Amino acid sequence: MGWTSRPTRQSDFDRFPSDTPIVIDNGGSTFRIGWAGESDPRITFRNVVQRPRHKATGETVTIVGDHDPALMKYFDCTRSSYRSPFDNNVVYQFEIMEYILDHGFERMGANSQVDHPILITECACNPVSSRSKMAELLFETYAIPAVAFGIDAAFSYKYNQGLGVCNEDGLAINSGLTTSHVIPFVKGEPVLEACCRTNVGGYHVTDYLKQLLSLKYPNHVSRITWEKAEELKMEHCYVALDYSSELKLFQNGTKEAEDKTRCWQLPWIPPPQEEAPSEEEIARKAAIKEKQGQRLREMAAARRVSKISELEQQVHDSGFLLQQLERVQEHEISAFLSATGYTSKQDVESSYVKATESLKRLKGDTAEAEEKIDDELYEKYPLLNVPDNMLTPDQLKEKKKQIFVKTASEGRQKAKQKRFEEGLQREMQHQQEEEKRRENPELYLEHLHVKYRELSEKLDQQKRLKTNGTHTNGSSGGVGRGERLNAAQKERMRLLTTAAFDRGKGEDTFGAKDEDWQLYKLMSKDNEEDDEGVDEDEAELARTAARLQELDPTFVPRSDASPFQPLTELSRLRPLTAEDFQITLGIERFRCPEILFEPNMVGIDQAGLDEMAGISFRRLTSSDKGLKDRISSSILITGGSCLFPGMDARLESGIRKVRPYLSPIRVVRASDPVLDAWRGASSFAAGALFGRQTFTRDDYYEKGEYWLRQYRLTYGL
Repeated sequence: MGWTSRPTRQSDFDRFPSDTPIVIDNGGSTFRIGWAGESDPRITFRNVVQRPRHKATGETVTIVGDHDPALMKYFDCTRSSYRSPFDNNVVYQFEIMEYILDHGFERMGANSQVDHPILITECACNPVSSRSKMAELLFETYAIPAVAFGIDAAFSYKYNQGLGVCNEDGLAINSGLTTSHVIPFVKGEPVLEACCRTNVGGYHVTDYLKQLLSLKYPNHVSRITWEKAEELKMEHCYVALDYSSELKLFQNGTKEAEDKTRCWQLPWIPPPQEEAPSEEEIARKAAIKEKQGQRLREMAAARRVSKISELEQQVHDSGFLLQQLERVQEHEISAFLSATGYTSKQDVESSYVKATESLKRLKGDTAEAEEKIDDELYEKYPLLNVPDNMLTPDQLKEKKKQIFVKTASEGRQKAKQKRFEEGLQREMQHQQEEEKRRENPELYLEHLHVKYRELSEKLDQQKRLKTNGTHTNGSSGGVGRGERLNAAQKERMRLLTTAAFDRGKGEDTFGAKDEDWQLYKLMSKDNEEDDEGVDEDEAELARTAARLQELDPTFVPRSDASPFQPLTELSRLRPLTAEDFQITLGIERFRCPEILFEPNMVGIDQAGLDEMAGISFRRLTSSDKGLKDRISSSILITGGSCLFPGMDARLESGIRKVRPYLSPIRVVRASDPVLDAWRGASSFAAGALFGRQTFTRDDYYEKGEYWLRQYRLTYGL
């Protein structure tokens, strides 16, 4: 329910004589108070109390009803919430009720005492304990002279009877905030022995709508407040004549369902449109970029010159050191190199070779440098082509070192050549794809989408196989362990079984031969190949997605994240639009009010409105055979929850199922389902019958609670 302004204080309280009754409609949702005989209440506010703290002073303030949110910003409401004096339409928090009565009487203009009789409404079959505590509060706190208690639904029925809407014999179906009542009327008086009650009302409809929208739009939970859900319920919800047929209508997605769908647009600010830069701006940015590029080139050239100087000095030093080492004896090499940082002659030679190679590469003579380096390698390591039987043990060690250096050098060259070839191949593929795109952009884009979809399905299938295994029967149910294994797992099991079978024939000699250890390589080979294939597919999928994002602005890559990811994650994929801030009301429009007829939908094991009417009919034990037909021909619906469109037609359809064939059934809506209870009470309090049915303060002191137990208002005119 939305915010309302603070009611203005009445200034004519002293003008009314003391015998003029004050009428209070103490509803579970709204508190209404006014003078008897008037057509509308003077004061109306929400029947709740809140006690927040002031942010500046820390003082606790009592706020009754609703106030302007501009004033509420000065209070800390995080530790307090709205509190109602009701529990299922029965007053049980009389401390809160006292705050509400204080506010109501103060707004009416009263001071400390209220020297006027009061007529206050209550629910049907209100407990005596609640009625007695209410009488005690009114007599002891406000010193009222007399009080009368009446049923709100009965006042509404009598008021509409006076307007000719319903008959003397009839049925009142009152659906309020937290409860719903069905009360039969015979000769204008309610038959409370045949009434029926269920703890379902408008509050449950609003709460159910809030839950459904919060689950449907988890990114906008903070905006779907209870007050907003109440507003959406009152504006858009309706009661379906046939719930199953209406549900199928929306499931089939027909044009009629689209017409019944409503949309709530949340506040959204479109991103600013970037204007195309002018030619001067483009030229200025190009000049800045060129200047930065020139600076980077100069810095790179300076670093290159410095690096060449360092390498030339290193080649000169290492070459000079090698010349000096030629004159040094073998056993004096370690002592000679102790001051240079090298440990052996091979380290000096390796440093010389690396520096020479780097120097040639920087100078641009890469191919010639590689040939010269290879010649130098064979010249420096002459033991590579000498047979092992012609070498001494020390020479054999030296030959192994030379083989290692040569193998490492060749490996680096091969890896470099492979990277160069892969780069050329990628460049050629890019050129070919670019040519295809230029020839037919639409066909090229379609092929990209097909490729992206196939790669996505392939990766999903590979992940499912890796996680759950492949089922031979093609089902996903529980099968034996052998059928849950994929091909790689079955191959490993076969290898292990074969090895175990071979060892079982005799002595266990596994591991004695090098070939035995190849078993583990075979076991892991399939998994490695599978992992490599998955990595390649994922890389290709990423490249295809990036290409599609460049060419197709509407393309959204798939996401493996949770469906409840926040909007900040969605914004990385595509820019947010107004549709991302729309809340659509479709099935929720009639699904939420349906709980008034099917409370089981929200876990309440009680009867619905149409079933309650049938229960009340069965509880009538009158000997008059035509009484039930007269009652069914005058069924009045009242209360705030009866404002849903289609409520009267649905009730008529439901009651017809519990009544005999061809029974007369007529369902009418009250002239004002919200205010008719107060207006009926106002008309009753202004009549002559009211003074003879009040419970005075003297009766309270003399008879006490026992008299209230037998108290029952007569509504006859």
